[in-house]
Amino acid sequence: MERWKRLERKPAPMFTPKFGPLNGLRMMCNGTIVAGPFAATMFADFGGEVIVLERPKMPDPYRLQNPQIPGENGKSISGAWMQNARNKLSLALETNFRVAESKEIFLSMIKNCDVWLENMVWIDKLGITNEELLEVNPRLVICNCNGFGRPAFGGLESEMARASYDPIGQSVSGYSNLQGFPDGPPLYATQYIGDYVVALFAFSAIMMALREVERTGKGQIIENTQAENMMRIMDDNWCLWSEMGYKKQRFGHKISFFQPGNVYPCGDGRYINIGAFGELVYNRFMEATGLSLEEYPYKTAAFGVEALASEKGKELDRKIHEWCMSHTALECSDILNSHRVGAGVCWDCEDVFQQEHWNKRNCWVKYEDQTLEKEVTAFTVIPRFSETPGQIWRGAPRLGQDTEVILKQLLEYSDAEYEALKGKGVID
Repeated sequence: MERWKRLERKPAPMFTPKFGPLNGLRMMCNGTIVAGPFAATMFADFGGEVIVLERPKMPDPYRLQNPQIPGENGKSISGAWMQNARNKLSLALETNFRVAESKEIFLSMIKNCDVWLENMVWIDKLGITNEELLEVNPRLVICNCNGFGRPAFGGLESEMARASYDPIGQSVSGYSNLQGFPDGPPLYATQYIGDYVVALFAFSAIMMALREVERTGKGQIIENTQAENMMRIMDDNWCLWSEMGYKKQRFGHKISFFQPGNVYPCGDGRYINIGAFGELVYNRFMEATGLSLEEYPYKTAAFGVEALASEKGKELDRKIHEWCMSHTALECSDILNSHRVGAGVCWDCEDVFQQEHWNKRNCWVKYEDQTLEKEVTAFTVIPRFSETPGQIWRGAPRLGQDTEVILKQLLEYSDAEYEALKGKGVID
């Protein structure tokens, strides 16, 4: 036992190609839908060696999310796993670390990693603590993603014990209360926008902590809390409330203090989002649409809450709607963009997928999904780097696909030791 004490740390990468700005760093991830895995995807897409821990008899629910994409081999996998688990290795390991063999493998992994990222909420119940992990590897960066925080950084334990998902984080932060229409209920932004915000905060925090490791050789603990992440992106709300007692309200699509600033229906049944903030852009909009600046001056018809609520403001709003309804959405977009007015058609994914611009930027790439054993199409690696670009070296792994090679090559388990682990519920 305590293999980690005698084990020599092995540098990354051992199992992945050398590429990208994060080449030479290794991350282990215990996490599921969506924040932890996506932060790890960013790490993996840019050259970091990412090893995902999954319980052998309880795989990551991300794999099982509906709708499932079927393969000719009789297996199926979620589109989310197909897109976001690429470039990663899968280590099947029981994460009850009160099981001695599991804890030995886990601590040996910790010794060999630069980053441990988790969003399991309470790691203590698994039989480990952050402080113990830093003793094993003093250079380790630990990123704990959770809903409401953990005791080390303060707060009420009753709040910290609560479960949280993306819509919950959006709600308790105040973010949801600003989404929707004044006469309707609060809404939440779909497609896991809150979880992706958490993931991007986590990724940037990890990069900062790794810079500190370079500078001082000392690792640390990052607490990345969903509700606080959503609170942080609420712009001026906190200053307006604390200094003026002013609460922003939801206003639907239509911006309340300038126009045009709305989602407008068009003659072909599609919609267009138009934003013409500032007098210069407003003037260009009026020229593009043939509407009269003399009749609808910027300061009395288009700028400020009072102007929009005036008769001239309401009349202008009707004129804008009429102009949009007299054109298709694409015609509106072409006319406005030719006059340098911000406008975008509300496309669906099929529309975007077929557009020449995004295809010429190679936004869609092909790789072999390891579960379906077939070539699939997914979104590419972004942001784009001129000198050290990210890349995709393989598709999303099968459950436990890399367990044997990781244990034997990275952790130096012999063939006999590896075979002895089988049948115990540790790796299978």
